[in-house]
Amino acid sequence: MDPLPTPTTQAGRDGLAALFADPAAAVIGLDFDGTLAPIVADPEQARAHPDAVAALTALAPKVAHVAVITGRPAGVAVRYGGFAGVPGLAHLTVLGHYGAERWDAATGTVTAPAPHPGVAAVRAELPGLLERAGRQGTWIEDKGRAVAVHTRRAEDPQAAYDALRAPLTELAARHGLIVEPGRMVLELRPPGMDKGVALSKYLRETGAACVLYAGDDLGDLPAYAAVDRLRSEGTPGLLVCSGSTEVTELAEKADLVVDGPEGVVRLLTALAAQLD
Repeated sequence: MDPLPTPTTQAGRDGLAALFADPAAAVIGLDFDGTLAPIVADPEQARAHPDAVAALTALAPKVAHVAVITGRPAGVAVRYGGFAGVPGLAHLTVLGHYGAERWDAATGTVTAPAPHPGVAAVRAELPGLLERAGRQGTWIEDKGRAVAVHTRRAEDPQAAYDALRAPLTELAARHGLIVEPGRMVLELRPPGMDKGVALSKYLRETGAACVLYAGDDLGDLPAYAAVDRLRSEGTPGLLVCSGSTEVTELAEKADLVVDGPEGVVRLLTALAAQLD
């Protein structure tokens, strides 16, 4: 069994202490891609780390709630995570599309409002925009309530990413959407949907007394900011970064940095063992 790592900040150590003092009032919030699931060239091939479900099953019954907060559709994250019908995960919630969709393990159903009309307009225009830009190897991922352009498979992924950012931002703005940058991906989605809003709403709903949040990418920064606000108001929290060489912003703000999804799984497993 791996030892439980020590947070490098006082706020993080306080958050961890609060979790151990009252785990029944703690919420564990987790990103999916890059945190529970390794990043892969084809997002449709992403799957949770082989030990992720076992780690969650060990930890979930010992805390108040576990929430996976992702930009993916909730049902896709459930399927790729292997979360459905797992004993011990009865209190798991998946907040998909940055909280616009919700799947609860207790019911096994997804609830969601109507999609933003701008998404359909962007979906129709994107292929022509990419063809005119001459960016071979880029790939469009249709997320239903958002559309993402991946550059990881382009000949020069960073150059393609940089070249497309401005025209995609202009396209999104024309249809009332925003662009969310990520690890070799630019996602066009409705405004007002972010992981900070989703996490804050979920914590209010559950009445959590402390929170651990783990993420890996720029889209997790609003959740980090939400935890920081809560800490300033007296609610302890621990910020964990699933570290990578592609994005460093989260590591600079985190209380604890672990080695990718493998490190996240080890952390969750160690937490569960310490709570026995």
